[in-house]
Amino acid sequence: MNRKLIIDGNAIYEIDEDCMLKNRVNDEKNKKEEEHGKNRDDSSSRK
Repeated sequence: MNRKLIIDGNAIYEIDEDCMLKNRVNDEKNKKEEEHGKNRDDSSSRK
């Protein structure tokens, strides 16, 4: 489990790098699925 502490003045943040990576991968996957869906919609409207 990778964790990183960030100290910003009086605030302290704990970042779970594994969770951040998982979220980034899911976001990229969702973005690709949306783009694929848009491309499919565009091609069907050209007929």
